Amino acid sequence: MIELVTHAVPVLLTGFWVTVYIGLGAICLASILGTAFALMRGSRNRIVTGGATLYSTLFRGTPLLIQLFILYYGIGTIPFVRESPILWWVFSDAARCAILAIGLNSGAYMSEALRGGLQSVPQGQIDAARACGMSHVQAMRRIIFPLAIRQAFPAYSNELVLAIKGTSLASTITVMELTGYAKRLMSQSFLIMETFIIAGTLYLMINAFLLGCAWLVERRLLKAGTPGRA
Repeated sequence: MIELVTHAVPVLLTGFWVTVYIGLGAICLASILGTAFALMRGSRNRIVTGGATLYSTLFRGTPLLIQLFILYYGIGTIPFVRESPILWWVFSDAARCAILAIGLNSGAYMSEALRGGLQSVPQGQIDAARACGMSHVQAMRRIIFPLAIRQAFPAYSNELVLAIKGTSLASTITVMELTGYAKRLMSQSFLIMETFIIAGTLYLMINAFLLGCAWLVERRLLKAGTPGRA
């Protein structure tokens, strides 16, 4: 067991940093998409709202594994994509496809969480902002969005964990991340349980750090929203 740990940990740490790279990249992309599409769902334009609804339904209604396969094995074969330098830069690399797929998938769930937060803002708060002479953008920035974030943040923090766990599927499209290296070590040593216990511990470390950061942010948001506190 000691020999396995001595040999496995350095190898798994190589995949660990790839997992962190894919996970953080996907979380950043998902946060941007989730915010954008949540705001689009609140638009009065039916085309904009319909597009946001279609995105949410499509990516929440299909498995992440299928989305990974379509993006990496499917879209990369389209001549237009292969002839476009920017698109080919994205779809020719398995890690970048993994970031895109996980970001699109998590972004759909984040958009629903944030949409629920936006809908939970009391109408009285919105009316008061308008009565003070605020424009829609000012009311959104100063009143609506901060209140919505406080409501949606618990669901958002759950998506952080799910995005990191989703990176384990990247090994199915040839990305050698944490799970990929664990599979290789398993086939070499045949110590299945020991290898994946170490890999699982490394995943737990990433998620514990993210949840700790999320807890600090949530605590700060709650403190900022408490009357009498700055």
